[in-house]
Amino acid sequence: MNAMPKYVVSSTLDRLEWNNSHLLEGDPIAAVRALRERIEGVILIAGSRTLVQALLGEGLVDELRMMIFPVVLGSGARLLPDSPDLLELELVETRSWESGVVLVVYRPAAVPA
Repeated sequence: MNAMPKYVVSSTLDRLEWNNSHLLEGDPIAAVRALRERIEGVILIAGSRTLVQALLGEGLVDELRMMIFPVVLGSGARLLPDSPDLLELELVETRSWESGVVLVVYRPAAVPA
């Protein structure tokens, strides 16, 4: 993980300490569009519900990988915001472990495989 390039979207950081990290400045949508044009391969978003929501709204998410844990917290932020738009998803993969954790992988139905 330390050797991988990391692109960080942040409205509060002005410099990054983690090895091989690059700050995406300005409009996050424009920055991610430019990043997709510049690099080949998979871009993973870890831990930013807000960024995923924004990118989904712009059609910039090719795949959703969600891990479901067998725990109910009783409260918390919604994964996706309220929206009048329908987002149809195509199931690509499921995997489960003895712990009860389930991985589901979806693609937006409009994105070709």
